[in-house]
Amino acid sequence: MIVCIAEKPSVARDIANVLGALHDCGGYMEGNGYQVTWTFGHLCELKEPAEYTSMWKSWSLAQLPMIPPRFGIKLKADKGVEKQFAVIEKLMQAADEIINCGDAGQEGELIQRWVMQKAGVHCPVRRLWISSLTEEAIREGFQSLKPQSEYQSLYEAGLCRAIGDWTLGMNATRLYTLKYGVNRQVLSIGRVQTPTLALIVKRQHEIDDFHPETYWVLTTLYRGVTFNAVMEEDERGFRKQEDGESALAAIRELPFQIVSVEKKSGREAPPRLFDLTSLQVECNKKFGYSADQTLQLIQSLYEKKVATYPRVDTTYLPNDVYPKCPQILAGMTPYAGFIQPVTATGKPLEKNKKYFDDTKVTDHHAIIPTPVPVTSVALTDMEKRVYDLIARRFIGIFYPDCRFEQTTVQGEVRSEGLRVGTFDDVIPFRTSGKRITDPAWHVLWEKKKKTDGPESAEAEGQGNEENPDGPEGTQERTLPAFKKGESGPHEPSLTEKQTTPPKPYTEATLLRAMETAGRFVEDDELRDALKENGIGRPSTRAAIIETLFKRNYIRRVRKSLAPTETGKQLIGLIHEELLKSAELTGIWERKLRQIERREYDATTFVGELKQMVSELVITVLRDNTNRHVTAATQ
Repeated sequence: MIVCIAEKPSVARDIANVLGALHDCGGYMEGNGYQVTWTFGHLCELKEPAEYTSMWKSWSLAQLPMIPPRFGIKLKADKGVEKQFAVIEKLMQAADEIINCGDAGQEGELIQRWVMQKAGVHCPVRRLWISSLTEEAIREGFQSLKPQSEYQSLYEAGLCRAIGDWTLGMNATRLYTLKYGVNRQVLSIGRVQTPTLALIVKRQHEIDDFHPETYWVLTTLYRGVTFNAVMEEDERGFRKQEDGESALAAIRELPFQIVSVEKKSGREAPPRLFDLTSLQVECNKKFGYSADQTLQLIQSLYEKKVATYPRVDTTYLPNDVYPKCPQILAGMTPYAGFIQPVTATGKPLEKNKKYFDDTKVTDHHAIIPTPVPVTSVALTDMEKRVYDLIARRFIGIFYPDCRFEQTTVQGEVRSEGLRVGTFDDVIPFRTSGKRITDPAWHVLWEKKKKTDGPESAEAEGQGNEENPDGPEGTQERTLPAFKKGESGPHEPSLTEKQTTPPKPYTEATLLRAMETAGRFVEDDELRDALKENGIGRPSTRAAIIETLFKRNYIRRVRKSLAPTETGKQLIGLIHEELLKSAELTGIWERKLRQIERREYDATTFVGELKQMVSELVITVLRDNTNRHVTAATQ
């Protein structure tokens, strides 16, 4: 008998239906030579400290660091888990072959490997690797099963991640709690959660320490268009009010003249497809969904077979997906009006290397719709909104670039004898405008009509409200037809302004900061390069943020995130950069990815980890200061 094991009951039933295993046996499905069973996510976990030695049962500085000679796993203490594992173990002990149908990723590999280890598997094991749960994808996956040994490095990376989290978390939490906590307050330290908290605390300090500077901006209104005075580089405006007022007085009665009109043509490519982080960012910005909410929603769309595997960190598609794109588009009937322009010509769909690139795809590709018609599935309003974002991004990659004309107009006012700030006889002014000559893919984000997406108005970005995924900064601003040399009266004015503090993190900007190890990056190509050193994985970042909330280390202030007093004090007393540096944590993440690619040795990683934790314990124990976290959790 061939035993298949999936990560959850719903996925197991989808697989069983394809294989013809239709008889429900309680805990598994059977038929056609197959037995299909399931886990509930993690059935096994690493053992607790006291399960290695009784000396680690009580918290004691003298027993640190706790580093087991060999890490072991245990079954979770849960009656439901124990009952299901008993079914799995019985099936696996009698199996001729096992097919690992776990989630196709690092965590999914770890979950199923631990279960098989605990069950004492001794028969051959093969791996099912699929990116969607459609019947076609499952059938194709079973036709191309691979030996489990090919995924050994994936398992080793997941195991190293679990060992790293256990070793640092268990030791550092006990270390800091015993050394710096008061009133039995547990100070939770985590390999990813602590540097993430440090990012939020650092930003809050920057906001609190910010001192606004006043400056004055000189503008003038000519032919209904506002022109800004051109200051020296890095100068926002006049630093002294009297200088601004002198300039204003000097040019008030003098004519304004156009000195140049420059027009340039430009192109704007369609937005990239979504990886999990960019989808979470977009949903937080447009709908206010938390990272965890978005993950649950896209996971549901995946399980309902209308979207591909969600826990991905690439925005590209492999070339072998291209032939399937017409079929995918055909299933997106609510978007027929948008799809028709790219299919009506009879020519093959546009295939751009900006979106199709085998070298940028490893285990999984970007999140896209599947060929399953979205109208055949019942979706919640929130799910419809998320699907709508994914659908429009996917359609957009087959559209041509948007074309626009950028106009920059330079003007000036001459005043002989003017000596104000950096100005000498003349004050230059500038304005710019943008005219879209061919909107192309922009039509996907124009005001939505009822036929331009899923049925309900709720699904369409809340009816006629602002477009939920439209391109930012691309709005038209058409200027009058200015001519070089023309001049006339104008209306200058001086406006007092102040510099503004850094913005607090939202979940969207925090996710981006985690992805790039704390660096602010807007360029997509540079962001891709920094992902290697990001902290956490796309699938775990939402849980990390939720953990910070549960620990009372951060709180929401409207849409923003702010540290609590406990969170600020905790980061304040940590002097060891290993624990709070996003860059150092990013280096660990890069090594885990290298293990997955067989470019780094897992044993070396664990050895380095143990050494770092041992040194951390010694450093903290030597601290003779009287620092403590005094704020009580709420």
